[in-house]
Amino acid sequence: MIKATLLLIIVTLAFAPAMKAKNRGASDSSRAQSASPVPAQAQSKGSSEVKPAAKEEDCGCDGKVPPDVIAIVNGVQVSSKEIDDAIKDRVQELQRQIIDARKRELDLQINTRLLEAEAKKRGIPTAKLIEVEITSKIAQPTEAEAQAFYDQNKSRIEGAFKDVKADVIRYLLDQRRGELAASLAKRLRGEAKVSILVPPESVTPPATPADRARLLATVNGARITSGDIEDALLPAVSNVQDQVHELRKTQLDMKINDVLLEQEAQKRKITARALFEAEVLSKMKGATDADAQKFYQENKERITGEFAQLKDQIIQYLKQQEQQAVEKTFADGLRQAAAVKVMLAPPEAPVLNISVDDQPVKGIATAPVTIVEFTDFECPSCARTQPVLEEIVNEYSGKVRLVVRDFPLDQHTHALKAAEAAEAAREQGKYWEYTALMFKNQSALEVDKLKEYATQVGLDRKRFDLSLDSGKYSDKVQQDVQDGYRLGVNATPTVFINGRKMRERTPEFLKSVIDAALKGPVK
Repeated sequence: MIKATLLLIIVTLAFAPAMKAKNRGASDSSRAQSASPVPAQAQSKGSSEVKPAAKEEDCGCDGKVPPDVIAIVNGVQVSSKEIDDAIKDRVQELQRQIIDARKRELDLQINTRLLEAEAKKRGIPTAKLIEVEITSKIAQPTEAEAQAFYDQNKSRIEGAFKDVKADVIRYLLDQRRGELAASLAKRLRGEAKVSILVPPESVTPPATPADRARLLATVNGARITSGDIEDALLPAVSNVQDQVHELRKTQLDMKINDVLLEQEAQKRKITARALFEAEVLSKMKGATDADAQKFYQENKERITGEFAQLKDQIIQYLKQQEQQAVEKTFADGLRQAAAVKVMLAPPEAPVLNISVDDQPVKGIATAPVTIVEFTDFECPSCARTQPVLEEIVNEYSGKVRLVVRDFPLDQHTHALKAAEAAEAAREQGKYWEYTALMFKNQSALEVDKLKEYATQVGLDRKRFDLSLDSGKYSDKVQQDVQDGYRLGVNATPTVFINGRKMRERTPEFLKSVIDAALKGPVK
């Protein structure tokens, strides 16, 4: 498991993480309220003073503005304003994330540079410094401590203690990690020459290209500018733009369906409600107890709780799934018979600087197109994607190279050691053969199995075992993870082509991007 990351360590100087206890039911998606010291609804109680509206802050994350008319449905125009008005609150929440991140980023940059300087002084990787100064010093929370925290906050945590214990322990670990990180950052700042020229709230998006040179702070003489802040925020800004696009797309799809429903109802001379009942509700079979029992048995490993307690929730979930499926079938039929033109284009992903030094590579170094994949050897999607990417490299021989970087996810118990094993195999020139074997055996990645696979691909076992058991490549894997977080990676597999994050991983889409890149800059 990834015990500590540079991103988490350096951000916790001023901001402690909030724990959200998860109560895993049928959909594995319910979340409890944050166990913050003061409930949000209590913070404004007792105040009747009318305050002037605060000046709206600029998130600096607005993408390409959609056209005034965003779709035409059988001659009916849909404006971007009505779509954006419907999602305004959710968009503002996303933009607030960037505003808050920008205020934290200056501290983040300062702490990063201090950590890197200290690691360089000691002659060790940054990940090793974090291991020595923070991770190794964290005391594992006891069950009694977790129970005490739960008892103090259970009015704001959904679920019984046994269901959320792991989340509580994880939260307490994050708190302790944050305290140690803050202590380390404070000490490093005291030993360095740090000059902060602006308060965090004054770190705003540059209004012009020239504003990027605005000096915000110096660390031992090294400059931190507005441009440094914006470059670091690029992945987060791109992520917000993607989420806003998805909100717009979903809302637009709903609007188009509503227009088509109204038009079809008028054609049949009935109300839209009557049409919906006839074409959707009347065609639903409904979920039975037997359906719920079948679902429970098929997903028992991912569900916490007994069937009797969860039956009603499961039935409701299955009904929702069925209704969505019937609605989609009906809506697809209406669209096929309609003239629908959509003018909503996805945002353009930024080009990110991704290091490919000392990484596994398939293809020649001079290839004009570079695919970088962040992978997890215990991830089923990664196992499906890997052969697709390798086949693309073969198909575009000499024109495309594939670079693989590690991003073992916390929920995959054996992924971290598997990543180290892959590096140990690369040390002996058998990376691709070894990783292919791991992908074929994802349910058996325990250390003894990893060693068996080394024998199967003809590795020197003594050398391989020593590398794996000693954790020789632990720092290497941790560096990949840290770089992944910096690049906005939060899931696997994540694929970049010439520095741009891909929103799809189908062979057709990836080839279309590669073809465009071979003709000119990736768009």
